[in-house]
Amino acid sequence: MALIRRRKPIEPSKTSVQREEEEEEEDNSKNKHPKKSYKNSTPKWSCLDNCCWFVGCICVTWWVLLFLYNVMPASFPQYVTEAITGPLPDPPGVKLRKEGLKAKHPVVFVPGIVTGGLELWEGHQCADGLFRKRLWGGAFGEVYRRPLCWVEHMSLDNETGLDPPGIRVRPVCGLVAADYFAPGYFVWAVLIANLARIGYEEKTMYMASYDWRLSFQNTEVRDQTLSRIKSNIELMVSTNGGNKAVIIPHSMGALYFLHFMKWVEAPAPMGGGGGPDWCAKHIKAVMNIGGPFLGVPKAVSGLFSAEAKDIAVARAIAPGVLDKDLFGFQTMQHIMRMSRTWDSTMSMIPKGGATIWGDLDWSPEEGYVPSKRKQKNTDTQEASQDGLKSNISQIKRTNYGRIISFGKDVAEALSSDIERIDFRDAVKGQSVANTSCRDVWTEYHDMGFGGIKAVAEYKVYTAGSILDLLHFVAPKMMERGSAHFSYGIADDLDNPKYQHYKYWSNPLETKLPNAPEMEIFSLYGVGIPTERSYVYKLSPSAECAIPFQIDSSADEQYEDSCLKGGVYTVDGDETVPVLSSGFMCAKGWRGKTRFNPSGSQMFIREYDHSPPTNLLEGRGTQSGAHVDIMGNFALIEDIMRVAAGATGEELGGDQVYSDIFKWSVKIHLQL
Repeated sequence: MALIRRRKPIEPSKTSVQREEEEEEEDNSKNKHPKKSYKNSTPKWSCLDNCCWFVGCICVTWWVLLFLYNVMPASFPQYVTEAITGPLPDPPGVKLRKEGLKAKHPVVFVPGIVTGGLELWEGHQCADGLFRKRLWGGAFGEVYRRPLCWVEHMSLDNETGLDPPGIRVRPVCGLVAADYFAPGYFVWAVLIANLARIGYEEKTMYMASYDWRLSFQNTEVRDQTLSRIKSNIELMVSTNGGNKAVIIPHSMGALYFLHFMKWVEAPAPMGGGGGPDWCAKHIKAVMNIGGPFLGVPKAVSGLFSAEAKDIAVARAIAPGVLDKDLFGFQTMQHIMRMSRTWDSTMSMIPKGGATIWGDLDWSPEEGYVPSKRKQKNTDTQEASQDGLKSNISQIKRTNYGRIISFGKDVAEALSSDIERIDFRDAVKGQSVANTSCRDVWTEYHDMGFGGIKAVAEYKVYTAGSILDLLHFVAPKMMERGSAHFSYGIADDLDNPKYQHYKYWSNPLETKLPNAPEMEIFSLYGVGIPTERSYVYKLSPSAECAIPFQIDSSADEQYEDSCLKGGVYTVDGDETVPVLSSGFMCAKGWRGKTRFNPSGSQMFIREYDHSPPTNLLEGRGTQSGAHVDIMGNFALIEDIMRVAAGATGEELGGDQVYSDIFKWSVKIHLQL
């Protein structure tokens, strides 16, 4: 049959001798052609493999954390925190609602520099698709998508200080303008949420957003912002039973509102025409948070070399990225070019000269010791006292009045030993610096190597000579700034020249409004090292670099040193020194003085910094840092009590942890 297959014949079974012979032949063939063994060999990874592995790990970690975050109960962080630190206190809004407090006075928020959102209304071709999208604030997506286009649209005109041709960037309106700076990073949001718990809503809260890049008077010229603030305050007071407004400026917003109070009284067209009693009729209290009334040294380093302590630290960690400008990004030059067009930054140059900030041999804070504050209320043993005395003897020689010193030896030397060559008459442009980098033009391009050398040879700059320095290195910027801001001390406040708006944001050259019932608070954090003066050096980098930089190698050896990474620090909130935040309320405005002729009451409320105990606390509820203080429960409670009708005396008057009153006594200012 065809379907039946024939079986293969069965081979006879092999004998044991035959099997042994076959095995020997197999072994011999293996020895002749050995197979490659992969058991002990290690694969070679390329750079691409490493990069892919690294990116994959980050992505997996991110997705795992995101998954855990979404499935985690909302109460879990609070549960863990309470397990570690004990029960959390009620938020101020909950606590005060239990006490029966209710919304009474309308509240106006005045944001500071960089915290208010800005959006695009008109731009160049590179900004297509960004109409009414945030260029500043929010996710900052355009910074890394199209960085040069972003810099172009965030810069102002270098001649006028207003919009460049074909570009219109405007402030975001409403509470959303500054509730969050970026996703998850609150500014005003916590305060707004707590006020809402006692009955506040959008009709009783107003965010006085403005374009913080502009000079203060130019916000009125371009956007009529000052007029809008005036109208909104009048409306809120009239619709809330005549209850006066509580104004809450933060950071540079304190200077902006000081300018507003003079503008609103001044006659038109320069002012708002409200008359000399406008503030008395409409304002109950001004509660300044972290106000840089007398300026900040940080503004000097920012304008001089586009850096501060954080940049100096980054340079020390990764010097190649900033010093050699890897990949040709010229990041620092772009930052300088952009920020030097923002006239508002010049409002925070230190005011009052040597009288306030000290000179080569003197400063109000001399003898400041960081550990002294920590040990103020504790008993120390003899050994630690001896160490402290040794530190004090060294720190007493620190001259904070030398805001910029070229070299640590110059910062520490006796003034009689410093040989200086005046830079003011130096000839610029003998040989042009930065010739190959004109695509990122800064005013250093026009100085030449001769001008740069002259700046370094002057060696040390105090608050009195800082203005001359900035006029020398950035004449175009300072020409605009000098038309809008002033930094001196008035001899005679009745002189008609002080009616000009350039003096209105300087508390040493203007009078407070005639409003004896209006209270002024200075609320700020203490206990954090804050930039006061700098050790500089000439940049060793290529000619494209900014020619000056903070010398991050300048350090002191002992633990409680005030010099770290080329920066001398004093007590403050990490941005504004105590001297700037507190002096006017401690002395300049306290009682009836020529700066406060009606005798408005002053209160200082300091908040000692206490960092969060664990990561789940976020930025903490007891922080004294310049922005994080906006979530400080004690500060929020003070503001809410005043908004609900309390006075400064009912809050407990002054609350002081620093040496502000002691330092104020050392400042000899005619009152």
